[in-house]
Amino acid sequence: MKIALAQINPTVGDFTGNLEKIVAVSRRAAAQGARLTVFSELALCGYPPADFLEKPSFLARCRAAVDELAAATRELSTAVLAGVALPAERESGKPAVNAAVLLDGGHLLLEQHKRLLPFYDVFDEQRYFAPSRPQQVVELDGLRLAITICEDAWNDKNFWPRRLYAVDPVEELMRQQPAVLINLSSSPFWHGKRALRRQMLSAIARRDGVPVLFSNQVGGNDSLVFDGSSMALNARGELIAQAASFEEDLIVVDPFEAPVVPAPEEDDTEAAYRALVLGTRDYVRKCGFKKALVALSGGIDSALVAAIATEALGAENVLGIGMPSPYSSTGSIDDSRELAANLGIRFEVIPISGLFAEFTRALEPLFAGTTPDTTEENIQSRIRGCLLMALSNKFSALVLTTGNKSEMAVGYCTLYGDMVGALAVIGDLVKSRVYAVCRWINRGREVIPHSILEKPPSAELRPDQKDTDSLPPYEVLDPILEGYVERYETPEQIAGANHFPLELVQQVVRLVERSEYKRQQAAPVLKVTCKSFGMGRRFPIAVKVQV
Repeated sequence: MKIALAQINPTVGDFTGNLEKIVAVSRRAAAQGARLTVFSELALCGYPPADFLEKPSFLARCRAAVDELAAATRELSTAVLAGVALPAERESGKPAVNAAVLLDGGHLLLEQHKRLLPFYDVFDEQRYFAPSRPQQVVELDGLRLAITICEDAWNDKNFWPRRLYAVDPVEELMRQQPAVLINLSSSPFWHGKRALRRQMLSAIARRDGVPVLFSNQVGGNDSLVFDGSSMALNARGELIAQAASFEEDLIVVDPFEAPVVPAPEEDDTEAAYRALVLGTRDYVRKCGFKKALVALSGGIDSALVAAIATEALGAENVLGIGMPSPYSSTGSIDDSRELAANLGIRFEVIPISGLFAEFTRALEPLFAGTTPDTTEENIQSRIRGCLLMALSNKFSALVLTTGNKSEMAVGYCTLYGDMVGALAVIGDLVKSRVYAVCRWINRGREVIPHSILEKPPSAELRPDQKDTDSLPPYEVLDPILEGYVERYETPEQIAGANHFPLELVQQVVRLVERSEYKRQQAAPVLKVTCKSFGMGRRFPIAVKVQV
């Protein structure tokens, strides 16, 4: 039997658009001889729908979409397996179930519910979904199929050193002797996730001696980026089909006859860039916009954001704005202009020295007797934020913030200033990874000017300012932040592993804890690591942490 893995980019709540995609791709799969076409988790309604699941009208529309899909695919030679949210039984106490529906010739053959409901990192499924009762194998043309949904396949006691659940749905389904295991997923991307999935699914295939097929969502939804990377493995755990990463795709495979294919080479730096491009494109377009604004400072962060935006939206839809202050170097504007020319984007300059002087004069009576400090520096940043938002309003263009994870972690950013914007494109890249991605972009030609890559990082808000005036060098700061923020290591563990002074690590940790109030007012961050700032990291603001 030929089975198609249909990797589509759905939008939350766009039932009409999602349904059209599913029907169109099902027709293509049928034309290629597929007897079954598998879509991703919650493909009909989009993932993650969050509190829409608490609206009865949303769940009623989900049920109607299943009926519409059955009618639209009644004449097709392929059966369709797709994910959707459906109303839960009243006594469950939850509004919905996370379901997979198998439709063939307009008839519903199976409605399978998800059993394991993750409640960690970005996942909050126990808030909405009732878990399934024991799941059942289904037959299609005599072939016994075990159908699971995402997390149901992530609890193999032989693979994970510590399991999160007491039951393993795959193990229970295998007792019913299926011939194939199918997993519908909406598994978000982070560094190393693609290889981890393949290793995990391969272990299941080898353990149970059955082919494993994995159909994953692709696209960006708010902070999350889904890489797709759908795959098929034979009963020996060998790769026999691989869909593209970060784009829609359709692959058709016979899980019993297909030859082994080589595993794709995976470059985490390239993957980070492609994930951020996809996440930016979908955030802007799914929010109903076409254009973006980027404040070009002449620094590496804004250069990378501009490059990502140009790839995501097209050069004609990106506007770069230079806003030199009294402390901006001539080279910063020249570098920004060269970058804009390399990218093919429009670049405009709005000097803010006069505006800064007006602010200073207005505040002079109240500031009398005080010494200039970060207050005056932040005024410059907030003037820029105000100008950007004025341009955003006038031209219906979203402002993309340019702060990186290192800056956000320690609060080296200005509320209502450089933090102003709709999306924090590189907010999950520490500074050293920003440089790595920029060098990758320049692998074929110089897109980001060499002078931007070589200059010492500076906010240019006072004479001769350098980032190292306030922070440790990034080659020291970044390992501390990755250990503390992403792996929850203690200062003692970080200091010992990196041979850093404990006092320095503790100083950085205090900055991280003191800056939570800023991060919770920041734009959504595109997630590309295992632990990003935003929806997957929940800490109180008003705390007293002993370091």
